[in-house]
Parts: sequence; structure tokens; C-alpha cells
Amino acid sequence: MARTVLVIGAGIGGLTAGSLLAKDGWPVTLLEASSELGGCASKFKRNKYLFPAGATLGMGLEPGGIHDRVFRHLGKPLAIEPLERVMEMVHPEATFVFHKDRARHVDGITAHFPQHSKQIRSFYKEIHQTAAIVRTLMDPLPALPPATAKEWTFLTKSIRPKHVKLLPFFNQTLDQRLKKHGLDTLKEFRHMLDGLLIDSMQTGSEDVAYLLAAVALDIYHEGAYYVPGGLYRFSELMGDSLRENGGVLKKRRTLEKLERQGELWVATDHRGNAYEATDVILNVPIQQLPKILAPELVSKLKVSLRDGIAGETWTTLTLYLAVDLTKLKEPLPPFRQISTGVDLAEGGHFFMSSSVPGDELRAPEGFQTVTISTHSRLQEWDSQEKYEKQRTVLTECMLQAIQRLIPEFREAIVHMESGAPKAWERFAGRPNGLVGGFPQTLDAALFNSISHRSGLPNLYVCGDHIFPGGGTIGAAASGIHAARSVSGKKLV
Repeated sequence: MARTVLVIGAGIGGLTAGSLLAKDGWPVTLLEASSELGGCASKFKRNKYLFPAGATLGMGLEPGGIHDRVFRHLGKPLAIEPLERVMEMVHPEATFVFHKDRARHVDGITAHFPQHSKQIRSFYKEIHQTAAIVRTLMDPLPALPPATAKEWTFLTKSIRPKHVKLLPFFNQTLDQRLKKHGLDTLKEFRHMLDGLLIDSMQTGSEDVAYLLAAVALDIYHEGAYYVPGGLYRFSELMGDSLRENGGVLKKRRTLEKLERQGELWVATDHRGNAYEATDVILNVPIQQLPKILAPELVSKLKVSLRDGIAGETWTTLTLYLAVDLTKLKEPLPPFRQISTGVDLAEGGHFFMSSSVPGDELRAPEGFQTVTISTHSRLQEWDSQEKYEKQRTVLTECMLQAIQRLIPEFREAIVHMESGAPKAWERFAGRPNGLVGGFPQTLDAALFNSISHRSGLPNLYVCGDHIFPGGGTIGAAASGIHAARSVSGKKLV
């Protein structure tokens, strides 16, 4: 029987898997429920303004980075603008600047804490060294947790003598390393780290797995980029490549049911269309699996996957604004974190990204579009009364924080709307608006993460809940693992 591949979901993970397989000559059909590609990294337009739905900061585009490797393999160059000054991190005590250059970055941080300069320099030296070693282990893209003899062999062949240096850190949190360096009680420094980690690791320094935290804190130095138009360009390029290589991409096709019939999988969409395939890659939130699979199939899923389905992640409130530059004293920086207190959610910390003046893919001359998002707990939205109140309170909380920093900001706003949990559920297919994947704690990271292998024959999963986790890099890596398990081919 000739093998065919069906990919469900045109988020970054599904598009990565589908475009790589099509490039290698596999017959691929990709179904997407939305009219837009990219999932949480898609876009939408309002009149003359274009807004990134979620993800905005370009990562993994440096030579050898995950996205760079994919786009080179596909032969799809991408216009990018490297950032030497990655972002501002505005905290109540100080404003820190994240510089790409490691030495300059550490110098800037220690300038805020001169009495702790020695400990901070020692801490960052360890972070940078640890991250460099982890990267050499992960660059071959071993699948974790290994599920087959082939995957164990692949992982074993990836290990080098220097990786032994990672063993003492394997079951440690960042909190333990901060204590080792005498920095655990330096609240302002720790809060700054927490602001970085919540956006990438979905948790703070107290609970995050140290090895992943080291990579997360160091990765901006490898390369951070502004992508003209937005990260939806990733999806467009991969979608183009899939079609150019004979793949079929169908939008507005919502998966209703996935069944096993003999040696085939049969998927049925909301229009009643049926699609047969020998191999299926699901790039859907794992919470959707009980809705599309029969109970007897759900019971055969891997335990870690079933546990993940019952788990809970963050939801979000996202604001989408357009501002008139003539009413601002200076253009907004492309990327800025703002923290107003200890809480990393509920408007106490949020990420603000703005189009670069002149990026007319996003806004006409003289205007900038802005995307602002904060983490929020699902229980804050679990009734209609709480829902409307929370949306109003969080919106005002974030606008007030920006207003304190930029007094003329509100006057410059010419368009504003919000994306609350129900919007994320409706337009991005995220049940209850849950986004970002699981917090990367010791219980959910590395060998405790969810494999791309579902436990059912020829059924694979990818996306931000699957190893190696959230963000476009994590989603793409899980898509690469799924494609490799289908084709047996390694991405160079």
C-alpha cells in the first residue's frame, strides 16, 4: 500500500512537518480550520492595519537555528532584520536592556547591581557555558523522551564527553542555581529573570528546569530578529513550499472525527468530507483529542499524553492597537516587556511588540501597530460576569502601565480591540483559550515531556504541548520530529 500523509492543523508545527515531507516527495494533504495559516503565529487585518495574532519576536533564524535550517532546506529565504538591542525590560525598580552581545548584556545588568557584580558575572558565565553545551546536544534534534530503539540510538550517538558536565544540573531548578550563586534573595534581579522566563518557559525561576532555563536566557544572544510583516511569513513560505511540491492545502476544514479503519486513518471534516491516509500528524491542541478520537482510541494514547490532556496551561488577554506616530514623542521600540509588580500574570507583566516605522506590510506610513499580551489564569474567566470584568480590568491595567511610561500613549491610539480567551478558542482553535504550552518544570520537561509519538500506530502529534515545548522554535522542532518519524529522513 502506498503511504500517504494527512496533516491536521496549519500551525507552525503542522506546516513544518507537512512542508518537509512534501519537499521530500511524500503525498501530503494539510487541513486547516481557519482561513489563515500559522495558528498562534497568524495574522488578521483591520482596515489598513495588520496585526500579528500572537507570536512576534523572530527566533531560531540565526545560521543553524531551527527555522533557518527548515527554510534553507525548503529553499525559501526570509527577509529578517537582526536586533542588536533585543528588548527593553521595564520594571518598577529599573529598566534593563537585553543586548545581543553577551558581554555588553552582562555589563548592563551588573551596572544596576554593583554590589553583586561578582555573583552576577559568575551566574551568567555558568548560564552561557551550560546553554552552549545543551545546544550541542540538542542540535542533532534527538526526540525526547525516546520511544523507540532507533530514537534511543539517535540520542546515544548525539552524546559527547562534554555532555557529562550537564549531569549535576539535570534535576535542578534555576532557583537552586541562584542560591548557589548567592542571588536568590536579590529580588529585583530575580524578577527581571522571571519576566524573561514566563514568556518563553511559561513559569518563573522558582520552578523552571535549569537546563531549559539556561537555553531560554541565552538564546536571545544567538539571534533575535524583527520579521517585516510578522511571523505569519513563516507560515506563508511553508504553505507555498508545500503546494509547490505537490502537497494539497485546504483551509476552512475543521476536523470532526478521526477513525482507524484497518491500516488506514480516516478523517472527517465539518462538511462531511472524508480523507484517508496511512500516516496522520495532528497539530491541534491536545485537549481536542477526546473530541475527535473515539474513547477506545483515547484510552490507548500514551499516559503522558493523556495526563497532558487533563492538564491546564495559561490563557491570555491580547490587545491589538494602532497608534499615530505624530502624537508620540518617539516611535515605540519593536519589543518591550513591562512589569508592574511581582505577579507574572493578570496584567502585572506583559509583552508589547510594535511594528517598525516603515513596515508598510503592517501599517501605513506614520502609524505603528501594537500587540500586547499578558498571562492570565483560566479561573479568572469561568463565568460571564467574571469574563467581562476581567477583560475590562486587564485592559485598563496594561494601558495605565504604558501611560505611566509614555504619557501621550492613549491620545495616540487610533484603533484598539482585544482578544480574550473565547476569541482564542474561536479563531485559533485553542480550547478555553489555553495557549503557550505547559510550564517547563522538572515534571514536564526533557524526559518527562510529551513525545510526538501518540501511542497509536502512525499517529503523531506536534505543537506547543509536545517536546520541546512552546514558541515557534519548539513547535517547529516537534514538527520536524513527526516528519522524521514518517520519512526516516534527518533534517540537515
